[in-house]
Amino acid sequence: MSKEEKEYDGEVNPLDNMMSQLRNAREHIDISDDIFERIRYPDRVAEFNIPVRMDDGSVESFTAYRCQHDDARGPYKGGIRYHPNVSRDEVTALAGWMTWKTAVVGLPFGGAKGVVVCDPKEMSEREIEGLTRRYTKAMRSLIGPEKDIPAPDVNTGPQTMAWIMDTYSIHHDYTIPGVVTGKPVELGGSEGRSTATGTGVSMLADCVADYFGKPLYDATVAVQGFGNAGSVAARLLDEKDANVVAVSDSAGGIYDPEGLDIAGVENHKEETGQVTEFRDANQITNEELLKLDVDILIPAALENAIGASIADEVEADTVLEAANGPTTDEANSILVERGVRIFPDILANAGGVIVSYLEWVQNTQRYSWDEGDVHEKLEDRMSESFEEVMEAHESIDTDCIRTAAYTVALKRVAESHEMRGLYP
Repeated sequence: MSKEEKEYDGEVNPLDNMMSQLRNAREHIDISDDIFERIRYPDRVAEFNIPVRMDDGSVESFTAYRCQHDDARGPYKGGIRYHPNVSRDEVTALAGWMTWKTAVVGLPFGGAKGVVVCDPKEMSEREIEGLTRRYTKAMRSLIGPEKDIPAPDVNTGPQTMAWIMDTYSIHHDYTIPGVVTGKPVELGGSEGRSTATGTGVSMLADCVADYFGKPLYDATVAVQGFGNAGSVAARLLDEKDANVVAVSDSAGGIYDPEGLDIAGVENHKEETGQVTEFRDANQITNEELLKLDVDILIPAALENAIGASIADEVEADTVLEAANGPTTDEANSILVERGVRIFPDILANAGGVIVSYLEWVQNTQRYSWDEGDVHEKLEDRMSESFEEVMEAHESIDTDCIRTAAYTVALKRVAESHEMRGLYP
């Protein structure tokens, strides 16, 4: 099976999912046909063949992409993920979600995404570094501090960004820290960036609790995906006295109705590489976790985690989407009909791109803020964005918070295109 024929859970293509969300929002705002037609499609999708010399002396070629979706509001912005199971459509959908994410939280960016089709768990650090540097060389004419600013995503992190920055800078003969965000602090990265996505999710949980008058104290929480975003969100919610009863990763999940020792789970994950078999916890599957009767469900893994086949069995009151595209459009409709409140990825996981913006500003000014300042700015932006989305939700005829968020984003992007006009 080729990458373009990839099968999706429940036969849901992420690009179809994203476009359906966009069409739902368009029904509630006035956008001309020509503007909507322009923003439906990405500006470009570049595909690369990346040859890498492996540790055994052989040369292996990897397929890679960089999709630049829309730059009407500013430079393209979006992460780079290394993953063995990805397609061109998925990259395009992820880039589109970045366009709507930056717009809904009011950042002067567009949307982009990069992917290398590989399994980094089967590669040495030297092989990953070689892959990263060759990928950077291939896309160096597309990226830059005023063009397109990559960031970490699944299976990439500060070290990956350091290699990209170094390679890009070498080709330009001087150090250019602003070409990427999510770098090590020593190379111009921002304090608080590595935990920003999970921190933003926990801040949104505060906003939701205040809005609906249900305090986080003793609220039950389940987190699918105990990676960077999920583990940080779980820890911060635990510190706010929420009761995190279940977490999972790709190997499976654990459940304790009395509440998990999150610090202990983090240590266990670091020692063993997975959360399963943690002491005094019941073993559950990822699907079983999604069906738990909890106050807050946080899908923080990959796309299409909640499909139509299980939507009727999701018992959570509120879903905070820490992953990109974790709920299919059909499942979203079922959940909304059942009264489940879903706070979409373009709002819920925007903490990462907000602090990426702050890092970019700091690099531009050759200045830095401490972590307290960064968190204060992040919290202000998350709260303002939440209020704008809920105002839209209250003003349009829909029960779907996702659609309300998309109306905010779509209107801002469409207005930018309208004001800029169309170059002859």
